[in-house]
Amino acid sequence: MPDAPLTAGNTRVKEARKLSRRSVRAERRLFLADGPKAVEGALGAGCVVEIFGTPPALEEYAALVATAERRTVVDERALASLSESVSPAGIVAVCSFLDVALSDAVTTARDGSGLLVICADVRDPGNAGTLLRTADAMAADAVVLAGHSVDAYNAKTVRASVGSLFHLPVALEPDPVTAVRTARESGLTVLAADGGGELDLDDAGGILAGPTAWLFGNEAWGLPVELAALADHRVRIAIPGRAESLNLATAAAICLHESARTRRR
Repeated sequence: MPDAPLTAGNTRVKEARKLSRRSVRAERRLFLADGPKAVEGALGAGCVVEIFGTPPALEEYAALVATAERRTVVDERALASLSESVSPAGIVAVCSFLDVALSDAVTTARDGSGLLVICADVRDPGNAGTLLRTADAMAADAVVLAGHSVDAYNAKTVRASVGSLFHLPVALEPDPVTAVRTARESGLTVLAADGGGELDLDDAGGILAGPTAWLFGNEAWGLPVELAALADHRVRIAIPGRAESLNLATAAAICLHESARTRRR
């Protein structure tokens, strides 16, 4: 006879629920991946410690979770307590951290296709997740979340990345200056996305064809002048319409798409 599903009051469920707090995640180096897409990515990355699922979800995603070493059946209320989704999909994985050292991320970019993404002080988890997804889609080699950026393992960041957190190396660097200098010292040309930049993106094809690192700033105030000054070039996106500026996710998507387009030629 199968074991009864664990309830929200079960000790294991309660311990997993504590991972919703950043301090606990940092201490244990564990986080929650919510939903089938995130769980699929986590299984592919080999970082799954345990999967919690309701009976219907474990049946629906049986092929997906078959490779997991530990699968635990929970009831609906227990699963809901582990998920921040409005409509939980019924499956959540406890995963181990998978960030890499800054030096490893830069080396991966230098020895790979030559495209690194550095995000400085990105505070919104949705934006951070979208940047990860965009970098993944545009074949970047690695991403650096620098400065006071949002936690890469925040549930909203993980969800917004739609699995991309598990597809490419992500480094967490407290000092954006160190990230930029390390990229330049490795031979990458650092391009700061800056609305007041001296180089138009349309004219940057020759640079984009080589090893580069895009530097993006905060959603509200962009890049600090002193940080942008460390880049090899400050690149602006032409805006022929009446809008004053572009938001961070849109600007990053345009810049990275141009990099990918140039490299396909």
